[in-house]
Amino acid sequence: MRRLLLLFVILAFCLLGTAQNSQGFILTATHIFDGKDIVENKAIVVEEDLITNVIDKEEVYKWTNYKVLDFPDHTLMPGMIEGHSHLLLHPYDETSWNDQVLKESIAERSIRAAIHAKSTLLSGFTTTRDLGAEGAGYADVGVKQSIDKGVIPGPRMIVAGPAIVATGSYGPKGFADHVKVPLGANEADGIDDLISEVRTQIGNGADIIKVYADYRWGPYGQAMPTFTIDELKLIVDIASSSGRQVVAHAATAEGMRRAVIAGVRSIEHGDAGTSEVFQLMKEHKVALCPTLAAGDAIMQYRGWKKGEDADPVRIKKKKTSFALALKSGVRILAGGDVGVFSHGDNVRELEMMVEYGMKTEEVLIAATSGNADIMEIEKQVGSLSKGLKADIIAVEGAPQKSISNLRKVNFVMKDGKIYKQ
Repeated sequence: MRRLLLLFVILAFCLLGTAQNSQGFILTATHIFDGKDIVENKAIVVEEDLITNVIDKEEVYKWTNYKVLDFPDHTLMPGMIEGHSHLLLHPYDETSWNDQVLKESIAERSIRAAIHAKSTLLSGFTTTRDLGAEGAGYADVGVKQSIDKGVIPGPRMIVAGPAIVATGSYGPKGFADHVKVPLGANEADGIDDLISEVRTQIGNGADIIKVYADYRWGPYGQAMPTFTIDELKLIVDIASSSGRQVVAHAATAEGMRRAVIAGVRSIEHGDAGTSEVFQLMKEHKVALCPTLAAGDAIMQYRGWKKGEDADPVRIKKKKTSFALALKSGVRILAGGDVGVFSHGDNVRELEMMVEYGMKTEEVLIAATSGNADIMEIEKQVGSLSKGLKADIIAVEGAPQKSISNLRKVNFVMKDGKIYKQ
């Protein structure tokens, strides 16, 4: 009896040693979407923070000392990439943008951002392009660094710091001229100011430069262009010399046209885009990030009952411009302007892209390898390919059949570390 007990203890220690000496993971599922196509009968090999192999499923038994994670009735796919977020904002029906910028401390906003980062990651978005701290200076850089150091869980971040705006165009309005209020962005004009501002942002940790090519500063509050083409070109030239992209907030056709000619990487919103502008974007390889969900959310905050009331003018225009963009063949970057609505509800944008006419399989590509390619991070993330980061999620069912299955995320791995299972 003692010998049997001793044998049992030795066996238990051996098994424990095997588990501790595991070289990594092998992930299998009913379906695999690799970022471009559905592939069958494959398995993903993960070692440390990388995908080291894609093997035939029937060969899994040969890979000893690997922990096998199987997801029946699920689809394995790359961690999704959010193209337009603001982790330092929260929904406007909770607190208006003005009050967030003017009344919430940077400490409060940073704590909120940490919570938002975790919600984003657990919803299956392992990378986010965060386009503006909105009055919180370079707090987004600090949030990114905290994630990178493992202080808080969150997606890998591409951050813009404060956006660049033309003097007098942006920020809370209605104050007397002797009252100075935070603007939510940094003002800069002309050659010297713009060069200094772009280089200052780079020095403070911005990965990308965001500029407002137009804004609601017309005589009657209508959106009008802000910077000249030469000013926009200067911003792009300075940023490009450091290897950084420039993205442009632009809602008017003229603002979009100027930004495209100047060489920005993507147009954010593009509400009043025309066939001519979208064709110009296609020729210059400039992507459109339509942010459909933001406008949808704002109109509902204002009382529109979606599904019951007729579409407001703003929604009708958005549907028309998005249809023109799809018809023109311009590249679509998936990004919802999250922060206007709840973090963790990022799939809302992908659902609306399908609702507004984009094919489901094209939306899946946009949210993974497509976004990675546009952001020039395709050698790091966006696909389940050998040598890329082990950012992998498992979603229940088949998202290629129903985009809403992307809401059923039951497994999240980022950099080879499991955050949700």
